[in-house]
Amino acid sequence: MSTDPYHAVQQEVQASLQNASTLRASYRRIRSTAREDSEELIWARNELKATLAALEADLEDLEESVNVVESTGARLFGLEESEVIERRRYVSHVRREIESMRAEVEGRPEGRRSRPSSMVGPSGRGTESSMPENEDAQAEWAKQEQQMIIRQQDETIDSIAGTLNTLHEQAGLMGQEIGEHVEMLEDLERGVDRSEAKLSSAMSRMRKFIRQTEETKSGWCIAILIIILMALLLAVILV
Repeated sequence: MSTDPYHAVQQEVQASLQNASTLRASYRRIRSTAREDSEELIWARNELKATLAALEADLEDLEESVNVVESTGARLFGLEESEVIERRRYVSHVRREIESMRAEVEGRPEGRRSRPSSMVGPSGRGTESSMPENEDAQAEWAKQEQQMIIRQQDETIDSIAGTLNTLHEQAGLMGQEIGEHVEMLEDLERGVDRSEAKLSSAMSRMRKFIRQTEETKSGWCIAILIIILMALLLAVILV
């Protein structure tokens, strides 16, 4: 089965179309308040024109992919004929949007860009048979565009939910590690307390021993001095 490039190009076209719609709204806002020769309005007009040019280039690639499917055969790509028709309608829808924006930015009358050529007869009036079909097609594309936006929002929400779950798991692991470190600090604190108590007890015994040693030395010195004194007295008496 051949590779169908439609969806990849269609996403780019849709993103460019949304960007162009945003620039169009900004252009309208600036045009309603600024002068025709203001730098802000000129910049907005040029920016919208550049975006429309890029969008039209992407649309040509999208239309080429539709042409390839139509010329090769929808079955070769695993598609139904109705899907190919819907793709062709989408290309037409985007092209009408581009023409509408370009007509607005170039200052052409509203009436000229509000009706496509397929709806205009020789007298310049829209045929009654083509208007309902075009309105149905536009309504269908609006519905599909809304569904696509909802799918993109769902994918974004799923991505955010996955990120939040990952952060939740990481926070749980961090909390567990912090708890283990707290227990280690508590054990260390208890060990320090025990060591401090043992050290205090040892210092007390050492001071007691020193006092006892000093008292014993003093007693022996006194006894020796008494013995020496008695020996001297005896020597004096005997002599």
